[in-house]
Amino acid sequence: MPKEPASKNHRDKLLDGALICLREKGYARTTARDIADAAGASLGSIGYHFGGVDALLDAALGQCVDAWTQRMHQAISATAGDEPRARLEAALVALIDSFEELRPLMISYIEAFPPAVRSTALRARLAAGYTYARPAGNTMAAGACTDTGIAPPPGAETIPSLLIAICEGLMLQWLVDPDSAPSAHQVLDALSLLAPHFAPAA
Repeated sequence: MPKEPASKNHRDKLLDGALICLREKGYARTTARDIADAAGASLGSIGYHFGGVDALLDAALGQCVDAWTQRMHQAISATAGDEPRARLEAALVALIDSFEELRPLMISYIEAFPPAVRSTALRARLAAGYTYARPAGNTMAAGACTDTGIAPPPGAETIPSLLIAICEGLMLQWLVDPDSAPSAHQVLDALSLLAPHFAPAA
């Protein structure tokens, strides 16, 4: 994520400024003046380009979600041709073992959920992140199956939602008790232990 606004486009400068504020102050404490100062822009430009500070913060937060999904995509793409377990492990490492690096933006992401209960626009923006991540996960899973000559199993389209739930739950655990939160490798081992006991009947 950018540490200082470097874009020439005013809209991009505001997004960069919002990302800076999300990292340094969090979603709940960031004001329009904070973003304008970080972006080197006027207060009026926020309303002109985004309609308001809430919409700007939502757009910046959406960029974080998209970047996280891209991170997973790159990790899986780098393991093309490997066994499915190795590819899943790469995805989990990219998502779970990056918590320390992404901590400030993770806090902003979690802070966005309470106001989303009462904000249709913010709820839609967070849902859009899931809408983007689920098909992306399905595409990556299908590609992994093709690479290894395995037919995608029935119900595989639910797997990305399960992985999202695992990662977000672990995110909360890590923020509260980082020393006890499991690593990506431990999560994969736990899933491997559970999988045989929940296999569908022949």
